[in-house]
Amino acid sequence: QVELVESGGGLVQAGGSLRLSCEASGRTFNSYYMGWFRQAPGKEREFVAGITWSGGSTLYADSLEGRFTISRDKAKNTAYLQMNSLEREDTAIYYCAAGPRSSWSASAYNYWGQGTQVTVSS
Repeated sequence: QVELVESGGGLVQAGGSLRLSCEASGRTFNSYYMGWFRQAPGKEREFVAGITWSGGSTLYADSLEGRFTISRDKAKNTAYLQMNSLEREDTAIYYCAAGPRSSWSASAYNYWGQGTQVTVSS
């Protein structure tokens, strides 16, 4: 069993930054792929970024690369999402997830955190 716990969400003004954390526990993650997704009210859950736990290769949604950066600290079993130049359209619940392979699709991920709210004000 894998447990994922997100933190770091909150209210920020447009143009500001936030760093989300996702602490993982329950088993080793060398074979896992970690992803960040987000879901805004009335919209489908969308892929934000992903990273291979072992090698650190990254993948981003095209529209977010350059503003968002995903990373992980293997010693702390924690993945991060650094979000810069935030826009009102980034307002959503952000989820971290773990799965067996790199994928844009939420259905490929077996484990999910509870989510953390990010609200960007103008």
